[in-house]
Amino acid sequence: MIGIKRIGHATFETPDVERQLDYYTGVVGLVLLEREKDRAILVSRLGDLSVILHRGSAPKLTKIAFQVSPHDDLAALAKTLTGNGIAASVDQASVPGIGKVLTFQDPKGTTIEVFTEARPAGVITGPTAVGPLKLGHIAFMMPDIHPFVEFYQKVLGFRVSDWQEDFFCFMRCGADHHTINFATGKSTRMHHIAFELKDWAHVQTACDHLGHKEVPIVWGPGRHGISHNIFIYHRDPDDQMVEFYTEMDQMLDEDLGYFDPRPWHRDRPQRPKVWDRKSAALVWGPPQGPDHARQRNME
Repeated sequence: MIGIKRIGHATFETPDVERQLDYYTGVVGLVLLEREKDRAILVSRLGDLSVILHRGSAPKLTKIAFQVSPHDDLAALAKTLTGNGIAASVDQASVPGIGKVLTFQDPKGTTIEVFTEARPAGVITGPTAVGPLKLGHIAFMMPDIHPFVEFYQKVLGFRVSDWQEDFFCFMRCGADHHTINFATGKSTRMHHIAFELKDWAHVQTACDHLGHKEVPIVWGPGRHGISHNIFIYHRDPDDQMVEFYTEMDQMLDEDLGYFDPRPWHRDRPQRPKVWDRKSAALVWGPPQGPDHARQRNME
């Protein structure tokens, strides 16, 4: 089993690299590090790789990069995957700040790249629009989530943080409540990508910036019931859902088995559990609007 420690960066295909590049720099506040004809590499305001854009025929998340321990042997991990029937290889990374990567695919065909060590890809100074601290998590939808939950548990070493009934699973690889989500839906696709902000004041700044850029907030501000993070959602020019969030639940010690106590928790201590629809409702904020309903029901 691979012991994933954190999410690194995500790679998207888009028919319009220039438009998406304007969005990620001018709205999200990522910083352009490298630009080629059909590729753009963007980093956070801390200089860490966050998003890579490739020109493609349709909007699509194609790769997710994760970090494991610097002491892990990528060749040995590749051998283990191959022995379990998962095609894998160790290759030289094509992005700055990372050396070699272990490459394979998850059951839905998303390429997974695993690396052991990374250095900041660039040095960032000055204001950068919203300027998130990091890429925080990615959520997917598919008709049957259980094979994917099992794969991410047994192969990548993710742990289940919470279930909402039997249709929505939140999984973690570090202290953050979730890094990967799986929700039941009509088709297999990304539901949203999420970036972490510093605090509630940073979320307010993001709201003001989205308003200035005339980017509608489609849900929020609010505080989720599961994971308890403050959130806002909007759509990027490729019609992909993007979340800005802060104050996500933290499991600082796996052996203790509960999330870092916070004043907004209704349960003390807050432990991983199966939530029903009523208990999973927002702590505060507006209910989901028609845009989120369309996201859940779209083919």
